Amino acid sequence: MFENFPKIRPELPLEYQQIYAEQYKQNRDGASAAAGMAQRLERWMHRKVAADVQTGRDRSTLEIGAGTLNQLQFEKRSHPYDIVEPFSYLYENSPMLERVRNIYGDIADIPVGQTYDRVTSIAAFEHICDLPDVVARCGLLLKPGGTLRVGIPSEGTILWWLGYTMTTGLEFKRKHGLSYEVLMRHEHVNTAKEIEEVLRYFFRDVRQSSFGVSRSLSVYQFIVSGQPDAVRCNDHLTHLDRGR
Repeated sequence: MFENFPKIRPELPLEYQQIYAEQYKQNRDGASAAAGMAQRLERWMHRKVAADVQTGRDRSTLEIGAGTLNQLQFEKRSHPYDIVEPFSYLYENSPMLERVRNIYGDIADIPVGQTYDRVTSIAAFEHICDLPDVVARCGLLLKPGGTLRVGIPSEGTILWWLGYTMTTGLEFKRKHGLSYEVLMRHEHVNTAKEIEEVLRYFFRDVRQSSFGVSRSLSVYQFIVSGQPDAVRCNDHLTHLDRGR
């Protein structure tokens, strides 16, 4: 089922390595004109993910790939709030840090028995080389009735490619004299189609919506997954442990 995983991330040439950290944080912070425009569009994903915590009781949350903690400004009733984020320099100066209970460098570090009402992720699943392992763990971390709520770029579609090529790609070329495509191929190892396929394998109830006309003509997608198949999740992780 998952012969293509884990993915192997293409190595960055030296000239890209020298500017990588700065460029990554700039994109996350919206610190340039193109990045700022992208962040305004990304609000669609943030709002979709947070739509279930606008009213009612507080819901315990785990966010995967929390980055600069920018999702927290959209989360009204998500408490307690834990995150998985391996790059501490992204969040260490965030004013939202006081709202975070626990920080994990890897989803596998979460203590056995810990569960959540919801697991969320915004613009992170396209980066994860071992995505089936992460999604299987997400299924086992959910309380009964809980959901995995994921916002992703429509990686692998023509509209997404045109979108970043004509904005961030042009800005990057003018500033560094380098092709943004090299950076994107290093970062985005999974397409939107692959991400949805993995989610549908581990979850029985998967619903998708698009910021655009359709899956193939969209910029972003939102996928909410419920009713995890615990047998498939456990079997996958058991086979993973045996293979180590």
